[in-house]
Amino acid sequence: MTSGRGGLQPRKQPRQARAELTRQRILAAAAHVFAEYGYAAGTTNRIAEQAQISIGSLYQYYPNKDAILMELLARHLEVGMAAAARQQDEGPLRPLEDVIRGYVRLAIDNHLDDPQLLRVMIEQAPRSPELLEKTSRYQQARTAYVRKLIEDHPESRVADVHIAARLVVSTVELLVHQLIAAPDPLDPARLENELVTMLTGYLAGGSQGGGASAP
Repeated sequence: MTSGRGGLQPRKQPRQARAELTRQRILAAAAHVFAEYGYAAGTTNRIAEQAQISIGSLYQYYPNKDAILMELLARHLEVGMAAAARQQDEGPLRPLEDVIRGYVRLAIDNHLDDPQLLRVMIEQAPRSPELLEKTSRYQQARTAYVRKLIEDHPESRVADVHIAARLVVSTVELLVHQLIAAPDPLDPARLENELVTMLTGYLAGGSQGGGASAP
């Protein structure tokens, strides 16, 4: 469902510093409102009030709250991908446990800033074609990244590297999201240790299926 005004793209791309500051205020206000009220009750009127601008000014930048949520989610995905890219350039080969710990810690850190907002974005956002496509590209990029991490690692014993990468990505993304954003969240350090132990054991222990690696 959408909020009644067509389009999911921002209306105005700021060219001046003042306009960019206004857009940042809208996004910060929306993050606060969505986290506090949820998506359904997080209206554009509440966002405008939180941002201390008129509703007309808000609509100059975004046609509806869907477009605002899309930009918040896009920024979240971009931050995660940028952090993963920096992690890829960390230098010489490390032990498999350290490699997996780096990936798990990255996912946890990416959920700690505002877990309730992430819960709204993932669980309550409308499933628009644009959102589904962006999320799919993100998952494909994460899978390719993890596959590269384990593909040639001497400690890896999995038979099908592609499936192993998908399992690692899905396990980390789903469990971290569920357990960090839960009403009774797990301690991040303990969650990290248990996930690393589980995934390292799987990757280093090898699969029992005996299938060939995916092309």
